[in-house]
Order: sequence, then C-alpha cells, then structure tokens
Amino acid sequence: MEINIRRAERKDCARILELVVELAVFEKAPNEVTVTLAHFEESGFGPNPVWWAFVAEVDGIVQGFALYYIRYSTWKGQRMYLEDILVTEKMRGNKLGQLLFDKLVVEAKERNLHGIVWQVLEWNEPAISFYKKYNAHFDGEWINCSIS
Repeated sequence: MEINIRRAERKDCARILELVVELAVFEKAPNEVTVTLAHFEESGFGPNPVWWAFVAEVDGIVQGFALYYIRYSTWKGQRMYLEDILVTEKMRGNKLGQLLFDKLVVEAKERNLHGIVWQVLEWNEPAISFYKKYNAHFDGEWINCSIS
C-alpha cells in the first residue's frame, strides 16, 4: 500500500466533494451538502482562495482529506480552523487520519498560526479518542450558532 499525503489540487475537488457527502451521511445530515462543484473549486482554487486542503492518496486514489481555512481570534490572532477531516470507512485504521492531522500541525507551524481549532460531534467517540491523542482541549462551554 503506497500512501501519499499532498496538497489538494483543483483536480481533486470532485473526489473531495464525494468524501464530504460520505462525511455528511456519517454525521446523519446527508441532505445538508448543497455546495456545487463549481463553487467549491472557485473557493479553493480561484483568484482568492478561502480554503486549503491536504489529501491522502492510497495507491493513487484519494481516500481522505483535511480541509482548513484561516480564522482570526481577537485574543490569539490567526488560527487554523479545521473544517473537515475524513478518511473513507474502508481505509480507517491505516493511520491516514494521523498523517493528515500531523500535516496540519506542520502547516500551522510553518504559517506561524497560533493554534488549530475545530469542532467534533459529542457522539463521535472514535474522533474524540483520536483528538485526545493530541492532548486536545475540549470546551463544553460554547454553544454553536448559525443563520442561513
């Protein structure tokens, strides 16, 4: 099994979106993915990208990804926000998630960012256990808010 962790390219967008749908199904929200491929590509590879990603290829096929953007904290400064990390169900247990997350840590350091933040669903015990290996801080005090 040949594993390659690399920066995502425009050509990866369709596959990444397939994996986003897989993640939405896992998170019990399959109808919530409404972004179009054109918008997704433009947002990541247009003249003003707002997201970046790494992909995990196994034998030339993208089997996982980690997508992030830069957010600003008035208390901490620029921080990496991990929007999504996913490894296909059939490839879990092969350390792809660890390789992707480790790549994010290196990227955050190289960009001189002041940390990485993300969310995890309270029922996603495998993910919580994974993040605990990185000594992640879990904050149960904040409530998520959004408007459409």
